[in-house]
Amino acid sequence: MKTPRRHLTPLLLVLLLGLGIGFVAPRSDTFFALQKHFRIFGALYETLVTDYIDPIDPGRLMRKGIDAMLAELDPYTTFFDEADRGEIELLTRGRYGGVGLNVGLRNGRLTVLAPIEGTAGYRQGIRTGDIITHIDGQPTDGLSLETVRQMLRGQPGTTVTLTIEREGEPLPLQFVLTREEVQLKNVTYVGFLNDDTTEGLGYIRLERFALGAGEEVRRAIEQLRAAGPLRGLVLDLRDNPGGLLEAAVEVAGLFVPQGAPIVSTRGRTPDRTRVYRNESAPLYPDLPLVVLVNELSASASEIVAGAIQDLDRGLIVGTNTYGKGLVQIIRPLPYNTALKLTTAAYYTPSGRSIQAIDYSRHDGHGQLVPDSLRRTYYTRNGRVVRDGHGIQPDVVVAPPEPGPLDAALRRQAAFFFFANYYVARHPEPPTPDVRVDDRILQEFRAWLNSQHFDYQIAPEHTLATLQTQLEAADYMQALAALQNVRDALTQAKKAAFEREVEALRRQIRQELLARYLSPEQQMRYLLADDPVVQRAAELLRDTRTYAALLSPN
Repeated sequence: MKTPRRHLTPLLLVLLLGLGIGFVAPRSDTFFALQKHFRIFGALYETLVTDYIDPIDPGRLMRKGIDAMLAELDPYTTFFDEADRGEIELLTRGRYGGVGLNVGLRNGRLTVLAPIEGTAGYRQGIRTGDIITHIDGQPTDGLSLETVRQMLRGQPGTTVTLTIEREGEPLPLQFVLTREEVQLKNVTYVGFLNDDTTEGLGYIRLERFALGAGEEVRRAIEQLRAAGPLRGLVLDLRDNPGGLLEAAVEVAGLFVPQGAPIVSTRGRTPDRTRVYRNESAPLYPDLPLVVLVNELSASASEIVAGAIQDLDRGLIVGTNTYGKGLVQIIRPLPYNTALKLTTAAYYTPSGRSIQAIDYSRHDGHGQLVPDSLRRTYYTRNGRVVRDGHGIQPDVVVAPPEPGPLDAALRRQAAFFFFANYYVARHPEPPTPDVRVDDRILQEFRAWLNSQHFDYQIAPEHTLATLQTQLEAADYMQALAALQNVRDALTQAKKAAFEREVEALRRQIRQELLARYLSPEQQMRYLLADDPVVQRAAELLRDTRTYAALLSPN
């Protein structure tokens, strides 16, 4: 006997009210379609759960349906179930319950990439490079990073036991860590370039736009100003994925004129259309400013970069940004769940959209905005800017492309694991600034040989294809000639170490800095070797070029 369905109508009412839809719709035909299809979906869902031949998990089936619906939309519209509530706190407030470990996979093993300074994992001595083999006795092999994050996070005050393998330690180590509220900083570094307070070129690294980002940047500027004369500022938004729109408005408001537009939003309903202006006097209205961006600078980072560029308040330096010009809100749903929902697109002060991918077809497959549809806009000074494809820098500076050997070593995490090996045998840094001399290079080369490291370059793939074709055609004489080419490639690969030696030094030093020094000390040395930061410093020193780049051509 089937379960009666008399409850569907009141259930529909409750859910519609919970979603904030109610019975007043902008268009009656839209509401009728919503009501009709919701009734169909509810009846179908109930029938499957109650009448299918085998028992069905109602929650799992509902999640499948939700995921299928959202797959038709943009990738930023996502559902959070009760277990995901910590992610909302992390997105909005930059905090979560956990032990403060950034982890990733290296050679297929769960590895600590960096403990967060001041957290339980950091205080109890977990190190960069440690391999986590078990979490609460469960082996980590085969676990996804998402599963691992859920296991490490939890209610503050609860504990988690980690089993660690560490280079140089003969037996596994066990750590019992107490979860606590981990508050991530928005500003992760502030200082003067080259530690030179006389020249007065400040640097601020802003890693996210969670609650309080604007105030943290304000305090960082005041800290610089208290330490010495501030004659220019580098605001680093590279790799910053964004966050709260309001936080972006607060950060931009520290620099742009009072009353100036920072960003506008346009959505489906009138309440989603709004212009955000700077409502307070800027902290430093005339301070020369360079904003650093790259292909991973997204969302709120692009709001700030777009406002600074359109209002000619500073220079944008680096590489083209990600191109995320869509606004999301988090809408609470019943039973402690939530929906992160795209409700509008945002536009820079000149009126341009920076969204790079068009998701309007609602088929789950976005399309890159073609160049033919990109439009031209003008900054306050009359400089030309274009919409689509993110924010294009005023000065393009890209990190050097890695050579074939360097790229292969990075792919196989060789620098990472060599640093573990080296530090286990040399507990003290080789020099105070951890310079990589020829002795360390020789040790690295010997370690690579002990690991039987090898890699292939593109011509070797081409040669292998050609060999297969020649063998199929029975061209024996040509096959014999290939050996000379093969020998030449082998020699070229052997010479790659010397050819790319400076890049190898930089990669080894970066990993050793992470093992020997605090995050603040690491940044101080890394900035001195960063070509994008150094180019920004040159522009701040060269006032004539700085002014010319902000003027219309």
